[in-house]
Amino acid sequence: MTTPVTIIGAGLGGLTLARVLHLHGIPATIYEAEASPTARTQGGLLDIHDHNGQLALKAAGLFEEFLGLVHPGGEASRVLDMDGTVLLDEPDDGTGGRPEVHRGALRRVLLDSLPADTIRWGHRVTAARPLGYGRHEVAFADGVTVETALLVGADGAWSRIRPLLSDAEPDYTGTAFIETCLFDGDTRHPAAAKAVGGGSLFALAPGKGIQAHRESGGTLHAYVALSRPQDWLAGVDFTDPAAARARIAQEFDGWVPELTALITDGDTPPVPRPIFALPVGHRWDRVPGVTLLGDAAHLMPPSGEGANLAMYDGAELGRAIAAHPGDVQAALGEYEQALFPRAAAAATEAARIHELCFGENAPRSLVDFFTNAIASHPNHWT
Repeated sequence: MTTPVTIIGAGLGGLTLARVLHLHGIPATIYEAEASPTARTQGGLLDIHDHNGQLALKAAGLFEEFLGLVHPGGEASRVLDMDGTVLLDEPDDGTGGRPEVHRGALRRVLLDSLPADTIRWGHRVTAARPLGYGRHEVAFADGVTVETALLVGADGAWSRIRPLLSDAEPDYTGTAFIETCLFDGDTRHPAAAKAVGGGSLFALAPGKGIQAHRESGGTLHAYVALSRPQDWLAGVDFTDPAAARARIAQEFDGWVPELTALITDGDTPPVPRPIFALPVGHRWDRVPGVTLLGDAAHLMPPSGEGANLAMYDGAELGRAIAAHPGDVQAALGEYEQALFPRAAAAATEAARIHELCFGENAPRSLVDFFTNAIASHPNHWT
């Protein structure tokens, strides 16, 4: 007998798990806090890696659909200093192992691959508690409760399922991103568009950076990074977009205008994104009937791995459940045994990349990293 699976969270990881289970004939229900699949925008481009994210999509039977979403030229990357000097410029020749796709489009492919009744929208978790013998109860804000013998927390950084397994909570890394977009860049923001180039831009200095990515339609999606305390960020009035842009731009005094335009000329209000992380090597003792995947299990600084790891977690968990029908404990034990070292290695590398980008040797440290990666693996560099 196969145990039905209850998944909390309809992000890429939870959706991948549900899809792999569906292919194996295993019923699953996803409970998602958002009211609908269009309740909010789903972010920008993701680079989907051949060693994890692409493997997950193959396990989900969606690899061909993924290839149809690839953003041409998106793997190009360049590193600049504050004066606009190009320190590294690597074009996308189509041979890399990390093609770019829009997160929203990829999520839509996963959503469309599931039976219509798989997801219960508008279900925000308020509590989860053990009932004994591996069963758990999940309570939602609308008063509904569900009981399950196999509960998966795929509910992100501030998971309501994680406390069933671990006391760990995310800590602020000391760095915040401020997100903004410039539309129709080549026509309306040509200097900034030229600086960004055809793919990703990393303009860096110790403790700060201006990062951006060219998206379809000439959109320039920017993430401005500042290593500042949380109370500094709280002191910026983001309810006044013009004042917020001006305050953020002050931190980049002396930078060339084609870079600071990615702050000052934003066509969308700037949005603060403080960066949090769980402890490197976060793990838990085996608890019957419940586990975690994605950011709920291993939140780390942005490194290009987050979405890939979440999807790979989902695919691997689905495979383990299918391989042990009726034996939840064996399935979760097998999954976690592989999850913990995989996540620890990725978190260690994410912390290192964070230091390369914003540490005292930036931007040279990132240029050296890229140069070495290109030399060692010319078709698989980050």
